[in-house]
Amino acid sequence: MRRPGERQRVTLLELFFDLAFVFALTQLSRKLFEDLTWNGAFQTFVLLLAMSWIWTLTAWLTDRLEPRHPAVQLVVLGTMVASLVMAAVVPEAFGGQGLVFAAVSAVVHIGVTLFLLLVLPEPQRQAAQRILLWSGVSAALWIAGGFARGAGRGTLWILAAAVDYIAFALRYPTPGLGRMTNPDWPLGAEHLAERHRQFFIIALGELILVTGLTFSQNDLDADHIAAFGASIATTVLFWRIYVHRAGELLGQAIAAVPDPVRLTRPVALAHLVMVAGVVVTAVGNELVITQPLGDIRPAWIATLLGGPVLFVAGRARLEHTVFGRVSRNRPIALLTLLALAPPLLFAPPLLAAVAVALVLTGVAVSDASRSRGHPPEAPAPASTPA
Repeated sequence: MRRPGERQRVTLLELFFDLAFVFALTQLSRKLFEDLTWNGAFQTFVLLLAMSWIWTLTAWLTDRLEPRHPAVQLVVLGTMVASLVMAAVVPEAFGGQGLVFAAVSAVVHIGVTLFLLLVLPEPQRQAAQRILLWSGVSAALWIAGGFARGAGRGTLWILAAAVDYIAFALRYPTPGLGRMTNPDWPLGAEHLAERHRQFFIIALGELILVTGLTFSQNDLDADHIAAFGASIATTVLFWRIYVHRAGELLGQAIAAVPDPVRLTRPVALAHLVMVAGVVVTAVGNELVITQPLGDIRPAWIATLLGGPVLFVAGRARLEHTVFGRVSRNRPIALLTLLALAPPLLFAPPLLAAVAVALVLTGVAVSDASRSRGHPPEAPAPASTPA
């Protein structure tokens, strides 16, 4: 057990575990790239929910238990291997490898929570009991979906993901045990904040990987270099906008509220939306670098603009969580990106990528201008519903 109140630094084991998710997110962006349809987007979204939940479950495990203990290391490494297997079958998860994906997901759900149940003392053992009950429901739906075909698989799997995330959002309401509170699960605020920050950086790593690999496979002419430059600029701006104040103060915000468990819900949601935006942006970068002056399609516009829209929306949610308000430049940026969609249908992909970079530059410059000459803003976490 980690002692409540002690400074909990992220360990090398956790960073090692995160490397599996560079591969996982790359596989997800590859799946979306190869099936750029509404059905492909839905399938990618379901698989992203599944992979992200495995990461979240492991982050909570290492927040409460000592990662240097051999038993904890064994569970984390086993979960990493399971994540790699799930990521490896992502392209065929809705095809012939569905049962493999579902079975591994179910094993992780049940295995990690059973381990928590065995090692945690009271009252935290009751928290593990709550998680195990809901994980059992989710695991059954994942397995049932693995046996199903066609639309039935997607329906069962989205229900499984919904069980995971809704139970988490409601703090695992369980007959006879009630809902989870902070005494049930004392949080390491800075540790959990750092894990979420690292998950976002891992997503940016996937974005850089896809962008670099795509650029290396094309000619080094002016068009491709310009597309690469716009793509890298977007990546850098994602990082800059993320870290500016709210990202840096996330740990202080979690520690500042009486019941930090409540704050983990909007924090997790914000990062999930931002990571989804990064995955979609990776597809957009691949498209624009491959065909910078090609004929654009509506699905391409949805990807090139949709990724940044998701990122800005998630970042606005994070800002509201940390400061209790949203800067005006966030909704302005969202409306600008949406307004650009119709005219960009008649422009080459490169122009769309440049337009996105300019909008994000405006957000970053506005952030810097607002902060210049003023003392650093302290976190003022928004109240969250019970």
